[in-house]
Amino acid sequence: MVYVISHMVCASLTELSHPLLAEFIYQEAFLTTYRTFISPRDLIDKLLYRFQKFQQVGDSRKKLSRNAFSLLIRVIDELGHSELDDEVVERQVALVYELLCQGELNLARILRRKVLEKCEKKKAAQDQPAPVSAVQNIDLSSSTPDLLSFKSHDIAEQMTLLDAQLFQKIEIPEVLLWAREQSEELSPNLTTFTEHFNKMSYWCRTRILTQDDPKEREKYLMKFIKIMRWLRKLKNFNSYLAILSALDSAPVRRLEWQKQNIEALQEFCQLIDSSSSFRAYRQALAETEPPCIPYLGLILQDLTFINIGNQDMLPDGSINFAKRWQQFNILDSMRRFKMSQYGFKRSDKIQALMNNFDDYRGEEVLWQLSQKIKPRPTHKKQDSVT
Repeated sequence: MVYVISHMVCASLTELSHPLLAEFIYQEAFLTTYRTFISPRDLIDKLLYRFQKFQQVGDSRKKLSRNAFSLLIRVIDELGHSELDDEVVERQVALVYELLCQGELNLARILRRKVLEKCEKKKAAQDQPAPVSAVQNIDLSSSTPDLLSFKSHDIAEQMTLLDAQLFQKIEIPEVLLWAREQSEELSPNLTTFTEHFNKMSYWCRTRILTQDDPKEREKYLMKFIKIMRWLRKLKNFNSYLAILSALDSAPVRRLEWQKQNIEALQEFCQLIDSSSSFRAYRQALAETEPPCIPYLGLILQDLTFINIGNQDMLPDGSINFAKRWQQFNILDSMRRFKMSQYGFKRSDKIQALMNNFDDYRGEEVLWQLSQKIKPRPTHKKQDSVT
């Protein structure tokens, strides 16, 4: 089986390195999904072998060497921080030296620049200090404003700013590997983003259920509805659905609310209606232009279904590229959204108010608060008839 997989990878590399096919979308699909059947290190080794093999020939096939080199640069460029280990770096440094000795100064310069760029990005990510609580950025001697003191549009922008910062850190391979491994170690940035979604949702529930005054609770519910409307306009589906999951959670939903707010929530829920495979949300996302922050929960669900429902290999032992094509189509839209950024300015006061959504109550406490507000009806036991 190892031989068959190796043979099929080599066949794929032959197609990818062909000068007439190098720019086709097939290459992008391969680069996005190859980790499902070969490790980055093994792929780099095969590309190095192909580059060195055809570099020695003097006929037109030498172009294949250059195409293999171009593909190698792409692979290195898209390596995750955990994949860029010392052995990979040492191999590329050795290749730079070989290219210099052979007089291939331009290729050596390209490879050296790319390796240095990746190493610098990895070091910057490792040296990045832990985020400081936003509360420390403002003067706490003055009275701290609450959620109702800020415009809904401004709050939505700051939520989007936090989401965007975490979304940009997610590497595409993390998402692909999560569908196979469900490993927090292999997908650290994705895990952080998911935890952020959950914290935001519980933070919203907490803000509502900790209000003793019914009128204040209603005001907070209405505030979150207004924020959701702005999040929809900002194309931030992640925060939109985090708040929606809070307002539609059982501890909040069971309470008494004004009819207009209930109807508004029902309208919002239509976007994520699962009865038709989330058709409304999928259509909205397909029509959305960047910048946009998609809901990753559905992306992970789709990738998991594809992984479970399709074999990695075909009966003849070849790679099931139809499966990889489905995976690529899902991940490519996410990659497209990652290429654009929001231009919002940070508001220290609003960030201090949210405080990374760390101030929230757990599920059990929220249920207790909900039942305190609206106790469950007690049914008197009827005397037994003797």
